[in-house]
Amino acid sequence: MASIGPNLRQLLPTAGTWAAPFTIYYVLLCARVVYQRIKHRVPLGQNITYSKKDKPSDSAPAHPVDDPLEVAIRCQGNFQENVPLAYALLVVCELNGGDKKYLNYVAGFLFAARVAHADFGLMKKGRHAGNGVGRPLGFLGSTVVLLGLSVYSGWLIKGYWGF
Repeated sequence: MASIGPNLRQLLPTAGTWAAPFTIYYVLLCARVVYQRIKHRVPLGQNITYSKKDKPSDSAPAHPVDDPLEVAIRCQGNFQENVPLAYALLVVCELNGGDKKYLNYVAGFLFAARVAHADFGLMKKGRHAGNGVGRPLGFLGSTVVLLGLSVYSGWLIKGYWGF
């Protein structure tokens, strides 16, 4: 076991390994929101409203998938709704002796699910705008990870309850 100090050992190598990828992707999602806010001059709120001179057509976006700011905000929000709980469960499992190899696979799967949900689902353009194949895959993948980690966490401490 690698040492990080005089008598300290690394307690959360799996969580530590995945901290950077999840954080970098979250920063990217935040940057997309900021970019859309600056581009469309919307400092507050979640919808683009066009002035008469800036309006690209006779009407504002008719559907949320046509509003790039709203899409960027939902990509970021969906990440915020799923990843913190999954990450907390990952940490609980790791602290209770969970298999680090298994937990790394789960973290990698969660990361792929979140990227699929945003980049290949919500941000999909064209005929199926906002509803690409990544959206249901990302949702289902994240849900499976949450449920799996919660069950695994309980299984790891079953001895505490006398089972």
